[in-house]
Amino acid sequence: MALFKKKAAAVEQEPMDLEAVMKKYDRESNTRVWEGVPKIIVNCVLAAFSVFCLYVTLFATLLEEVRLTSFMAFIILIGYLVFPAKKGKQRVNYIPWYDIVIMVLGTACYLYFTFNAHAIIKQGSRLEVFQIVIGIIGILALCELCRRSVGLPILIVAGCFVVYALIWGLTNPDFSIRLNLLIRNLFFTKEGVFSTPVDVCSKFIVVFIIFGAFLERTGIADFFINISNAVVGGFSGGPAKVAVVASAMEGMVSGSSVANTVGSGAVTIPLMKKTGYKPEFAAAAEASASTGGQIMPPIMGAAAFLMAANIGVPYSDIVVRAILPAVLYFAGVFIAVHLEAKKEGLRGLSREELPKFKPLLKKVYLLLPLVLLVYLVGSGSNSIQYAAAIAIVAAILVSLFNKENRITPKRIWESLAAGGQGMITVAVACGVAGIIAGIITMTGLANVIISGVVALAGDKVIIALVLTMLCCIVLGMGVPTTANYCIMAATCAPILIRMGVPDLAAHFFVFYFGIVADLTPPVALAAYAGAAIAQANPMKTAFTATKLAIGAFIVPYVFALNPAMLFIDTTAWEVVLICITSFVGIYAVSSALQGYFLQHMPWYQRIICLAGGLLLIYPGLVTDVIGLVLVGGVAVLQILTKKRTPAKV
Repeated sequence: MALFKKKAAAVEQEPMDLEAVMKKYDRESNTRVWEGVPKIIVNCVLAAFSVFCLYVTLFATLLEEVRLTSFMAFIILIGYLVFPAKKGKQRVNYIPWYDIVIMVLGTACYLYFTFNAHAIIKQGSRLEVFQIVIGIIGILALCELCRRSVGLPILIVAGCFVVYALIWGLTNPDFSIRLNLLIRNLFFTKEGVFSTPVDVCSKFIVVFIIFGAFLERTGIADFFINISNAVVGGFSGGPAKVAVVASAMEGMVSGSSVANTVGSGAVTIPLMKKTGYKPEFAAAAEASASTGGQIMPPIMGAAAFLMAANIGVPYSDIVVRAILPAVLYFAGVFIAVHLEAKKEGLRGLSREELPKFKPLLKKVYLLLPLVLLVYLVGSGSNSIQYAAAIAIVAAILVSLFNKENRITPKRIWESLAAGGQGMITVAVACGVAGIIAGIITMTGLANVIISGVVALAGDKVIIALVLTMLCCIVLGMGVPTTANYCIMAATCAPILIRMGVPDLAAHFFVFYFGIVADLTPPVALAAYAGAAIAQANPMKTAFTATKLAIGAFIVPYVFALNPAMLFIDTTAWEVVLICITSFVGIYAVSSALQGYFLQHMPWYQRIICLAGGLLLIYPGLVTDVIGLVLVGGVAVLQILTKKRTPAKV
C-alpha cells in the first residue's frame, strides 16, 4: 500500500493531518497523551482489561450482577485514564486532580455493587440513603464519561427521559420515593445501566473488538486496498470503485464509519481526485462506502449482537439474513460511482500504478481468520465468544507468515491495549442506552408512543415506516449506532411489529436508518471526515453521500414490505426475483440521480427512470411489470438516440 500512499500524497498540495481529522470528527480519537513509563502503565491497564474480559466471557461463571458491575467498574477506570475533559491540545502525561477524584469515586460505586451484589439483590427495593447517593454518583460518572467519549446528543436524550420519569412518568406523589425507585431500577437492577446492551457488550462485543485489533495488525487493511486496486482499479473511475470494494471488505472487520472513512480515504480520496472526480464526490464515495461497513457481515458493528439478543435468534441468523441487503447497498454505491465515471469520461489507473495480482494471491492466507470465524459462527458448534477467540489465535498464527506485519509479543500486548481502549465508547454508549430503555420500560412510555403512532398511521404500514425512518435519522445525528438501535428497538421496532412487519425485518429497519445518519445532513460525521481529507465543502459532500447511498434508504423498505430479502417465509425463486428487480431498480434510481443511463439523460427520462426504479423496488407483480416497462422504455430510447461518436471511455 506504500506505493498508493505516495501517489496519494503527491496529489495533495498540503500534507493532510489524518490524526487531526480523526480528533475533529471522531470523539474516540480525542484521548490523553501518555508517553514513556506512564504510557506503558496505561497500556498495561488496558491490556489487563482485555485479558479480564476474555477470561470472564470464556471461562468464568460469575453471578450476572458481579460480572456486569465489575466490567463497568473497569470501563470507568480506564475511561478516565484515556479521555480528557475537553477537546484540544493535551498536556503530556497529565491528568487533573478532579479527573482522578471522579475516576476513583465512579469506580468505587460500581465495585460497591460488585462486592455486595448478593446483599443488594436480597435487599429488594429498600435502599438506604447512602446507596441512593452511590447510585447517583455512579450514573453521573458514566454520563460524564459518555460526554467525553461519545458526545452530548445522547446525554440530552437521556436527560429528557430522566426528567420525564421524575416529573410525569412515575406517579408516586412523594419525590423521594420516585427518586428511590428510579435509582434502584437504573443502577441496582438489570433494567437500567446493566441491562441487555451492557450484558451483550461484556459477553460478545468485547471479544470481537479484540479480534479486530489483532486482525488490524496482520496487515489485512493494506491487503484489502491492494486486492481491490488489482481487481477494479484499472476500470473507468477505478479509485472510486476501489473505495467501494475495499470498504465493503474492511467493513467485515470494523464497525466505525469515521474510522473506515479516514483509514481508507487517506489512500483512495487523493487517487479519486487525481483520476478526475470532484473533491465532494470523492469524499462522498468513500464516506458512503465506509458507512456501509456497519451493515456488512460478519461483524456488522456492535448493534447486530444486540439485535440477536433482542429478537432471541442466533447471531449466525442475523449474519446470513444481512447478506443480501448489504450486497444491494454496496451495489448501489458501486453503480453510482460507475455512472459518474462514465458521465465525466474518467479513466482508471494505468497498469504501472496497479499492484501485481500474482504476489497478492500469496497473501490470501490473511483471510483465514475471517473465513474461520464465519465458519465457526455459521456452524453453531461453538459459542460466538469461542469462535472469536479461536479467530484471534488464527490471526496471530497467520501473521507469522507475513514478515511486514508479524505479531510479536509486543504487538500482542499492543493489540490487547487497543482492544481495551476500543471497548470504552461502545460500553459507555450501551450503558446510557440502557438508562433510556430502562426509563421507557418502567414508565410505560413505549406503549404510549406505540399507540400514538399506530393511531396516526392507521392501517398504512408505509406511514409507520416513514415516521420510524425520520425518528431514527434525527436521533442518529448525534447518537452512536449502537445506542440509536437500542432506543429504536425499544420504541419504534414494536410499532412496526404491531403493524404486521416481521420482528427481524422491523429490527433491521431501525438498524439501517440509525446507520445512515452518519451520512445525512446536518450532522454527517463520516461525510465531514471525508470532506476534510478531500479539502471539499462538507455540506455538499454530505448531500452527495446521501445521494450515493440511496440504496440504504430504499433497501429497508424492500425487506420491511417484502421480507423475502431477509429469507423470511420465502422460496428460492422469490429471493431470486426480488434480487433481480431490486438490483435493476437501484440501477434505475442511481441513473436518474446521476443523470446518466447508457448516456446522458434529459430531464423527462430521469423522471421516468426514477419512477420505474422505485416501482421495481416496491414489492409486487403489478409494480414490477410497470417498473420494467418504464425502465425498459428509457433503455430503448437511450439506445435509439445514442450518439454515434465514440464513447469517452
